[in-house]
Amino acid sequence: MTSTLLPGNIVYGGPVTAREAQDYRSLGQFVLDKYKSFGEQTVMIDAVTGTEYTASFMHSRIVRLAYILQKLGVKHNDVIGLSSENSVNFALAMFAGFAVGATVAPLNVTYSEREVDHAINLSKPKIILASKITVDRIAKVASKNKFVKGIIALSGTSKNFNNLYQFDDMMDNEKFKTKPDFLSPLANKNDDVALIVCSSGTTGMPKGVQLTQMNLLATLDSQIQPTMIPLSEVTLLTVIPWFHAFGCLTLITTAVMGTRLVYLPKFEENLFLSAIEKYRVMMAFMVPPLMVFLAKHPIVDKYDLSSLMVLLCGAAPLSRETEDQIKERIGVPFIRQGYGLSESTLSVLVQNDEFCKPGSVGVLKVGIYAKVIDPDTGKLLGANERGELCFKGDGIMKGYIGDAKSTQTAIKDGWLHTGDIGYYDNDFEFFIVDRIKELIKYKGFQVPPAEIEALLLTNDKIKDAAVIGKPDEEAGELPLAFVVKQAGVQLTEDEVIKFVNDHASPAKRLRGGVIFVDEIPKNPSGKILRRVLRNMLKKPKSKL
Repeated sequence: MTSTLLPGNIVYGGPVTAREAQDYRSLGQFVLDKYKSFGEQTVMIDAVTGTEYTASFMHSRIVRLAYILQKLGVKHNDVIGLSSENSVNFALAMFAGFAVGATVAPLNVTYSEREVDHAINLSKPKIILASKITVDRIAKVASKNKFVKGIIALSGTSKNFNNLYQFDDMMDNEKFKTKPDFLSPLANKNDDVALIVCSSGTTGMPKGVQLTQMNLLATLDSQIQPTMIPLSEVTLLTVIPWFHAFGCLTLITTAVMGTRLVYLPKFEENLFLSAIEKYRVMMAFMVPPLMVFLAKHPIVDKYDLSSLMVLLCGAAPLSRETEDQIKERIGVPFIRQGYGLSESTLSVLVQNDEFCKPGSVGVLKVGIYAKVIDPDTGKLLGANERGELCFKGDGIMKGYIGDAKSTQTAIKDGWLHTGDIGYYDNDFEFFIVDRIKELIKYKGFQVPPAEIEALLLTNDKIKDAAVIGKPDEEAGELPLAFVVKQAGVQLTEDEVIKFVNDHASPAKRLRGGVIFVDEIPKNPSGKILRRVLRNMLKKPKSKL
């Protein structure tokens, strides 16, 4: 499918020809019926333990958990929170949530108590499912929020919450009567929210992106278009966290495609490489730091990675050099980049066999419209003219939960304004060149400088602060703070770094360091001039 130019410089990716998912009664029913149809096929493999899970196992466990959630009082359109590393129980919990017609709100497992409190006050989950690495933190925060009625410990336990249930005990408990099948409630697909994923807003704390059942079902239909290798015949490896929009949506996609999904809870060099070798992995979801590892790390040569056919890279730009090094070193024939946002339900742009120029993020997916506008005047721009990228289609979010103002800023007349600067060429391939948004991209995670700045200003010794991304080959960017000390105080770089470490999740730590300055450059309205700070970083003055 090739893109076409519509009147007014609107680019269109062409119609979605498949409608299987959208015509279903609900997302939950679609997932259940898909798993049922795959029978004894292996659909998930835990690469740490080597345990393999069949589709029929997934189906029966999802059905059982769906009945249990109903017994615990979870109804259609209630919210359940989910805080876990990648595990079969994460998948079961999410799909059982969909089955009962609930909204699932995944929580970043690295969130501090402050961040968990903010996130659950956006989504107001009735029940939260948590694993041993997060359950105690979740329990402490939940005990202060009356809307949380119960916690299910997928593993581990905590004494900090009264209504805490053990997942394994419940799944094996005879008192929970269940049937072998489950009928998901009929959804109002355009209105019912399936997922609330936390997006790093540029203006401080994360915002809750509401993705409807139709957003997800339409996106699944757009994925069902013919590909070079049918996904049902693919063994695919992922280490992308499933609480992250990219990870979560690729988990859902692979589930309904019948893909053999090999997963890791976190990146470990030997495990990652041995999983590719052992399971003859053909495809892998990647982020640029993993690509740099494949390109440069000496350990890579010790493993047989010849089964790899396709690497799908997202979350941040990938350099041409890294791509070429991997192709030469491992012989992976296809490296594909894409571009998407939490707000657009996975990718809106993706490279394919025909359209994969170096540095591009591909062409529009089917069902998606795009336009490039002048960020100052709103004027529609043509080919090879740089401006803000805007997208329209069935995957565009319903809005930010409880934040009408931010929603109206992001979505105007149905168009999602991305805050990213880019252009399309004469072949309708898109290129991202800059961003209006100030987000720091650390290892594929979006880190909002405003949030770290607000945190730094709570320190009595700090008068003013500004945070930018320091370029880093492996991580993409490292958060770096410019700090103005209060008069007459002693404050060291280590103290500032420790202060942030104690109050924020790992991605937000000041790995780029701290630079003490006399003042933060700002425009007349008080906006930080980050461009000036970046220039200071390139040409440091002696007093810095």
